[in-house]
Amino acid sequence: MSKILPLLLAAAGALLGAGSAQAQDAAAGEKKAAMCIGCHGIKGYQSSFPQVHKVPMISGQGSKYIVAALNAYKKGERRHPSMRGIAGSLTEQDMADLGAYYEQHGASMIKAVAETPAVAPSPAVAELLTKGACASCHGANFSKPIDGSYPKLAGQHADYLFVALKSYAIGAQPQIGRSNAIMGAQVQQFSRAELKAMADYLGSLPGELRTVPQSKFR
Repeated sequence: MSKILPLLLAAAGALLGAGSAQAQDAAAGEKKAAMCIGCHGIKGYQSSFPQVHKVPMISGQGSKYIVAALNAYKKGERRHPSMRGIAGSLTEQDMADLGAYYEQHGASMIKAVAETPAVAPSPAVAELLTKGACASCHGANFSKPIDGSYPKLAGQHADYLFVALKSYAIGAQPQIGRSNAIMGAQVQQFSRAELKAMADYLGSLPGELRTVPQSKFR
């Protein structure tokens, strides 16, 4: 599985990116971000669904991934009700502009991330990460994914990462879960405790993601 996984993921990335070839306009994206800042522009802001967790940091995330994620919510492949409602109101151009905006948002706050993790995982977590072939997709430092449609993970909120991983394990349920054949197969290998251990480690790493406070009055 680990030998063919990079090829499968590269093919999946090509498909995800196929519908996101819109010209991007970061300045236009800034004007469209009002619906985003109420959650993603507040440090420490928490969501209560499907359990209490910090909303993910998206400033500094790759534009191609943001577009892919928004499309997944719009298509119902990700089933968070609030995000589905927001994504459903967006055009492809809106998504491209928002992706461009958030990719460069907070750039002055970002420090270069080393090519290898600054903190080595414990032997047990290292074994889990190897079993899941995580670095083959998200990069050796988990901040340089091999395809832009995959997320940066390093430094992301650990509780959000845990919820996301469990969502892939849950799969296609009416109000929760994420439908993704590759991630679904990967997480099925692990117990909830193992998923949490990996999420905790990834969240502890230095990364390029930030929550940049934004005023609603702009």
